[in-house]
Amino acid sequence: MKLWDISPPVSASAPVFPGDTPYSQQWAATIGPGCPVNVSAITLSPHVGAHADAPLHYDADGATIGAVALEPFLGRCRVIHAIGVGPLVRPEHIAHALTDLPPRVLVRTYARAPLDRFDEALAAYAPETIEQLADLGVQLVGIDTASIDPADSKLLLSHQVIRRRGLRVLENLVLDEVAEGDYELIALPLKLTTADASPVRAILRELP
Repeated sequence: MKLWDISPPVSASAPVFPGDTPYSQQWAATIGPGCPVNVSAITLSPHVGAHADAPLHYDADGATIGAVALEPFLGRCRVIHAIGVGPLVRPEHIAHALTDLPPRVLVRTYARAPLDRFDEALAAYAPETIEQLADLGVQLVGIDTASIDPADSKLLLSHQVIRRRGLRVLENLVLDEVAEGDYELIALPLKLTTADASPVRAILRELP
Protein backbone atom coordinates (compact mmCIF):
# COMPACT_ATOMS: atom_id res chain seq x y z
CA MET A 1 0.00 0.00 0.00
CA LYS A 2 1.21 3.50 -0.82
CA LEU A 3 2.82 5.59 1.92
CA TRP A 4 3.00 9.38 2.27
CA ASP A 5 5.71 10.76 4.52
CA ILE A 6 4.08 13.84 6.08
CA SER A 7 7.04 14.79 8.30
CA PRO A 8 9.30 17.74 7.47
CA PRO A 9 13.08 17.19 7.43
CA VAL A 10 14.81 17.81 10.75
CA SER A 11 18.24 19.44 10.67
CA ALA A 12 20.00 22.55 11.89
CA SER A 13 18.10 24.52 9.23
CA ALA A 14 14.64 23.35 10.37
CA PRO A 15 12.53 26.36 11.41
CA VAL A 16 11.47 26.63 15.05
CA PHE A 17 9.00 28.74 16.96
CA PRO A 18 10.73 32.03 17.91
CA GLY A 19 12.66 31.50 21.14
CA ASP A 20 12.49 27.70 20.94
CA THR A 21 15.57 25.46 20.87
CA PRO A 22 16.67 24.57 17.31
CA TYR A 23 18.17 21.25 16.28
CA SER A 24 21.91 20.85 16.78
CA GLN A 25 24.16 17.81 16.65
CA GLN A 26 27.64 17.08 17.94
CA TRP A 27 29.74 13.97 17.39
CA ALA A 28 30.72 12.14 20.56
CA ALA A 29 32.68 9.51 18.61
CA THR A 30 33.66 8.99 14.99
CA ILE A 31 34.86 5.97 13.08
CA GLY A 32 38.64 5.79 13.01
CA PRO A 33 41.58 4.07 14.62
CA GLY A 34 40.39 2.59 17.88
CA CYS A 35 36.70 3.51 17.32
CA PRO A 36 34.38 1.30 15.24
CA VAL A 37 31.28 3.54 15.32
CA ASN A 38 29.87 7.01 14.83
CA VAL A 39 27.92 8.28 17.87
CA SER A 40 26.30 11.70 18.12
CA ALA A 41 24.47 13.80 20.68
CA ILE A 42 21.52 15.95 19.62
CA THR A 43 19.84 18.93 21.24
CA LEU A 44 16.40 20.12 20.17
CA SER A 45 13.03 21.27 21.35
CA PRO A 46 10.52 18.41 21.22
CA HIS A 47 8.43 20.77 19.07
CA VAL A 48 10.92 20.71 16.17
CA GLY A 49 9.53 19.08 13.04
CA ALA A 50 6.34 17.01 13.10
CA HIS A 51 5.40 16.56 16.73
CA ALA A 52 2.72 15.60 19.20
CA ASP A 53 1.91 17.99 22.02
CA ALA A 54 1.41 16.56 25.50
CA PRO A 55 -1.25 17.96 27.85
CA LEU A 56 1.68 19.24 29.91
CA HIS A 57 2.42 21.71 27.11
CA TYR A 58 -0.77 23.69 27.79
CA ASP A 59 -1.78 22.49 31.29
CA ALA A 60 0.51 22.87 34.32
CA ASP A 61 -0.96 19.67 35.75
CA GLY A 62 -1.24 17.83 32.43
CA ALA A 63 0.21 14.47 31.51
CA THR A 64 3.62 14.15 29.89
CA ILE A 65 3.82 12.81 26.37
CA GLY A 66 5.14 9.48 27.61
CA ALA A 67 1.99 8.99 29.68
CA VAL A 68 -0.65 9.56 26.99
CA ALA A 69 -2.44 6.70 25.28
CA LEU A 70 -1.19 5.80 21.80
CA GLU A 71 -4.53 4.96 20.20
CA PRO A 72 -5.29 8.51 18.96
CA PHE A 73 -2.03 8.56 16.99
CA LEU A 74 -2.75 5.38 15.02
CA GLY A 75 -5.70 4.60 12.79
CA ARG A 76 -8.11 5.90 10.21
CA CYS A 77 -7.96 9.65 9.56
CA ARG A 78 -9.29 12.22 7.12
CA VAL A 79 -7.24 14.87 5.35
CA ILE A 80 -9.29 18.01 4.68
CA HIS A 81 -8.12 20.88 2.50
CA ALA A 82 -8.60 24.44 3.74
CA ILE A 83 -5.89 26.04 1.61
CA GLY A 84 -5.55 29.80 1.83
CA VAL A 85 -8.65 30.33 3.97
CA GLY A 86 -6.99 32.96 6.13
CA PRO A 87 -5.65 33.09 9.67
CA LEU A 88 -8.25 30.72 11.17
CA VAL A 89 -9.76 27.48 9.89
CA ARG A 90 -13.42 27.95 10.72
CA PRO A 91 -16.22 25.35 10.66
CA GLU A 92 -17.47 26.49 7.25
CA HIS A 93 -14.04 25.86 5.72
CA ILE A 94 -14.20 22.13 6.46
CA ALA A 95 -17.97 21.59 6.38
CA HIS A 96 -17.74 19.87 2.98
CA ALA A 97 -15.79 16.93 4.46
CA LEU A 98 -17.45 16.10 7.78
CA THR A 99 -19.78 13.25 6.75
CA ASP A 100 -18.97 9.90 8.42
CA LEU A 101 -15.91 11.45 10.01
CA PRO A 102 -13.17 9.13 11.35
CA PRO A 103 -11.66 9.92 14.77
CA ARG A 104 -8.62 11.75 13.37
CA VAL A 105 -8.61 14.90 11.23
CA LEU A 106 -5.63 16.56 9.55
CA VAL A 107 -6.15 19.95 7.89
CA ARG A 108 -4.01 21.20 5.03
CA THR A 109 -3.75 25.01 4.87
CA TYR A 110 -0.68 25.49 2.65
CA ALA A 111 -0.43 25.00 -1.09
CA ARG A 112 3.27 24.50 -0.35
CA ALA A 113 4.54 24.30 3.23
CA PRO A 114 7.46 26.64 4.05
CA LEU A 115 10.15 24.21 5.19
CA ASP A 116 12.96 26.78 5.36
CA ARG A 117 11.43 29.50 7.53
CA PHE A 118 9.04 30.11 10.40
CA ASP A 119 5.71 31.50 9.20
CA GLU A 120 4.51 34.18 11.62
CA ALA A 121 1.24 34.41 9.68
CA LEU A 122 0.52 30.68 10.01
CA ALA A 123 -3.04 29.44 9.77
CA ALA A 124 -4.54 27.95 12.94
CA TYR A 125 -7.75 26.32 14.09
CA ALA A 126 -10.56 28.52 15.33
CA PRO A 127 -11.56 27.19 18.76
CA GLU A 128 -15.13 26.63 17.60
CA THR A 129 -13.79 24.31 14.90
CA ILE A 130 -12.09 22.17 17.54
CA GLU A 131 -15.33 22.15 19.54
CA GLN A 132 -17.27 20.96 16.49
CA LEU A 133 -14.79 18.22 15.70
CA ALA A 134 -14.86 17.04 19.31
CA ASP A 135 -18.67 16.95 19.18
CA LEU A 136 -18.35 14.69 16.11
CA GLY A 137 -16.17 12.21 17.99
CA VAL A 138 -12.75 13.31 16.77
CA GLN A 139 -9.91 12.24 19.10
CA LEU A 140 -6.96 13.88 17.31
CA VAL A 141 -6.54 16.99 15.18
CA GLY A 142 -3.52 17.85 13.09
CA ILE A 143 -2.39 20.78 10.99
CA ASP A 144 0.41 21.60 8.54
CA THR A 145 1.52 24.68 10.48
CA ALA A 146 3.58 25.12 13.64
CA SER A 147 0.58 25.56 15.94
CA ILE A 148 -3.15 25.03 16.20
CA ASP A 149 -3.26 28.58 17.63
CA PRO A 150 -2.04 31.80 15.97
CA ALA A 151 1.68 32.41 16.42
CA ASP A 152 1.11 35.53 18.50
CA SER A 153 -1.65 34.10 20.70
CA LYS A 154 -1.18 34.38 24.47
CA LEU A 155 -4.48 32.72 25.38
CA LEU A 156 -4.05 29.59 23.22
CA LEU A 157 -7.80 29.20 22.93
CA SER A 158 -7.67 26.16 20.64
CA HIS A 159 -5.13 24.44 22.90
CA GLN A 160 -7.49 25.08 25.81
CA VAL A 161 -10.35 23.41 23.93
CA ILE A 162 -8.02 20.44 23.32
CA ARG A 163 -7.27 20.36 27.05
CA ARG A 164 -10.91 20.58 28.10
CA ARG A 165 -12.18 18.05 25.54
CA GLY A 166 -9.32 15.58 25.94
CA LEU A 167 -8.13 15.60 22.32
CA ARG A 168 -4.60 15.03 21.02
CA VAL A 169 -2.79 17.23 18.54
CA LEU A 170 -0.18 16.94 15.79
CA GLU A 171 1.57 20.01 14.40
CA ASN A 172 4.10 20.83 11.68
CA LEU A 173 2.85 18.19 9.26
CA VAL A 174 3.59 18.37 5.51
CA LEU A 175 0.47 17.66 3.48
CA ASP A 176 1.58 19.18 0.16
CA GLU A 177 1.20 15.95 -1.80
CA VAL A 178 -1.84 14.55 0.00
CA ALA A 179 -5.26 14.67 -1.60
CA GLU A 180 -8.41 15.08 0.44
CA GLY A 181 -9.71 11.77 1.66
CA ASP A 182 -9.30 8.98 4.19
CA TYR A 183 -6.02 7.28 5.11
CA GLU A 184 -4.41 5.36 7.93
CA LEU A 185 -2.36 7.66 10.17
CA ILE A 186 0.75 6.38 11.95
CA ALA A 187 2.42 9.07 14.10
CA LEU A 188 3.55 7.58 17.40
CA PRO A 189 5.28 9.84 19.95
CA LEU A 190 8.34 8.71 21.85
CA LYS A 191 7.88 7.55 25.44
CA LEU A 192 9.48 10.67 26.91
CA THR A 193 8.46 10.44 30.55
CA THR A 194 8.98 14.09 31.52
CA ALA A 195 8.50 15.95 28.22
CA ASP A 196 5.82 18.39 27.04
CA ALA A 197 5.90 17.04 23.46
CA SER A 198 7.59 14.49 21.23
CA PRO A 199 8.86 14.41 17.67
CA VAL A 200 7.00 11.92 15.48
CA ARG A 201 7.69 10.36 12.09
CA ALA A 202 4.22 10.92 10.76
CA ILE A 203 3.07 8.91 7.77
CA LEU A 204 -0.16 8.19 5.99
CA ARG A 205 -0.89 4.79 4.49
CA GLU A 206 -3.34 4.00 1.75
CA LEU A 207 -6.42 2.20 3.02
CA PRO A 208 -7.05 -1.30 1.67
